[in-house]
Amino acid sequence: MDEFLSFIVAKYNYWVVVLLIMIGLYAMIAKKNLVKKIIGMNIFQTAVILFYISIGTKKGATIPIILNEHGSQAAVAADFINPLPHVLMLTAIVVSVATLGVALALALKVFRQYGTLEEDYIHSQIRQG
Repeated sequence: MDEFLSFIVAKYNYWVVVLLIMIGLYAMIAKKNLVKKIIGMNIFQTAVILFYISIGTKKGATIPIILNEHGSQAAVAADFINPLPHVLMLTAIVVSVATLGVALALALKVFRQYGTLEEDYIHSQIRQG
C-alpha cells in the first residue's frame, strides 16, 4: 500500500492533467451557457498542453546546449532533454489563445443577435425563425 501511495504522489502532475481534462470536458458537455463552454474548452486545451510538457521532461537531463565549442568531447543524446515537445507546446499556447479570442468574439456576435448566451433559448429562437 505504501508503494502504491508513493507511486500516486510521484505522478501528481498526471493526476492534475486528468482532473483538468475532466473539468473541461464536463463544462463543454453539461453547461448550457456558451461562455462556460468556451472556458471549459480552454481548460481542456490547457490540460493537454500540461500533459505534453510533463511527458517531455527527463530526470537528470540537461538542456541541449553544448558548452565545449572545440568539440573535444562527444555529446551523448541521452543526456539531453528533447526540446521539441516544449517548442510545439509554445505553438499550442498561441493557438489556444487565438481560439479563445475567436470563440469569445463569436459568442459576442451571438449575444448581439439573440440577446442571450443560453443554448436552449438560442435553439428555440432559431426554430421560430
